[in-house]
Amino acid sequence: MLNLNNAAAAEFEALTRRGREFLGTEYAIMAGAMSWVSERHLVSAISNAGGFGVLACGAMPPELLEKEIEATKTLTSKPFGVNLITMHPQLDELIQVCVRQKVSHVVFAGGIPSAAHIKAAKEGGAKVIAFAPALVLAKRLVKSGVDALVIEGSEAGGHIGPVSLTVLAQEILPHIRDVPVFVAGGLGRGEAILGYLEMGAAGAQLGTLFAASKESIAHENFKKAFLRANARDALPSVQLDDRFPVIPVRGLMNEGTRRFMRHQAEVVQKFQSGELDKTAAQLEIEHFWAGALRRAVIDGDVETGSVMAGQSVGMVTEILPVAEILAALKAQAIAALAARAARS
Repeated sequence: MLNLNNAAAAEFEALTRRGREFLGTEYAIMAGAMSWVSERHLVSAISNAGGFGVLACGAMPPELLEKEIEATKTLTSKPFGVNLITMHPQLDELIQVCVRQKVSHVVFAGGIPSAAHIKAAKEGGAKVIAFAPALVLAKRLVKSGVDALVIEGSEAGGHIGPVSLTVLAQEILPHIRDVPVFVAGGLGRGEAILGYLEMGAAGAQLGTLFAASKESIAHENFKKAFLRANARDALPSVQLDDRFPVIPVRGLMNEGTRRFMRHQAEVVQKFQSGELDKTAAQLEIEHFWAGALRRAVIDGDVETGSVMAGQSVGMVTEILPVAEILAALKAQAIAALAARAARS
C-alpha cells in the first residue's frame, strides 16, 4: 500500500507541476479574490501555507491598494497576486501600483482586459491571469498575451456567469494548451480537483472554503452561516423584470434577499406609475446592496447583509486553518489515485 501511495503522490505532483511552477507555490491552488475577505491576513496565510493568496482590490483607490500590498509583504515573503476589476476608473494607476510593488501576478476580473492593460502589467514584470467565460474569449485572451486563464463556473460565490464549471471545462480545457488554465466554482474536495487536472487543468481556484477558514477576518456570524448552510441555500440573486437587469450574485438566502425581491417590485411599480424614470429606477435597484457585503463580512449582519457563498458551502463543516484545508485537498486527491491503482 505504501508503494501505491508513493506512486499516487508522484502522479499528483506531475499533474500539478505546471500550475505550481506558474504560481511559484507548493500547491497548484489559487485563492479567489473576495472583497472584504481577501485582505492581508488571509492572503498571507494562504501563501505561507503553500497556496497562492490573491488580494481583492475591489473599489480601493491606488493609495489604499499600495498600503495593502506593502502590509501583505510584511506578513509573507511568498508569492501572492492582486485582483483588479477591469471597470475600475483608475485601472491604469492600479496597474502601475502593482508594477511599482513588483507584484508577481496580476489577475484581471469583472470583464475582458484590454490589450493595453495586459501589456502594461506584463511589461512591468507581472504575469497576467484573466477569466474566460467561453472558448472564443479564452482564445482571444491567449492571443492578447495573458499568461494564464481561470474558468469559473456558476457554482461559485459572488458575481457569477451563467454556465457551470462542468460544461466550461469540457468546452475549454481540450482546446487551450498554450497557457495554464485554473478551474473554479463549487470546488470543495480534492477528488473533484483531480478530475479537472486529468482533463488538462493546471490547478484550481477556491474561495468559499478559505472565506470560512480560521485565518479569515470574516465575522464569527458569517462563518457560522457557512457551517449551517447546504449547497441548495447558496442561490443566485433573482431579476424580477427584464427591463431592469440584475447582475447575478450567488449568496445565502436571507431576509436581505427577500427584501431585494420586494424592493424590485416596488421600484418597478414606481416606474410604471411615472414616479421614477428608467435610469432612476435602475439606480434604485443597483443601490439596494450598497455596503451589504461589508455588513455581513465585517459587522456580522447575516440577516440583511450579502452573505456571498459558492455551492461548496455545504462542504464547510468546521472552521479549519488554511494549512489544513490545503493539506486535506491534496490528501483526498492522492487517496483517490491510490484507490484507483489498487483496483487495477
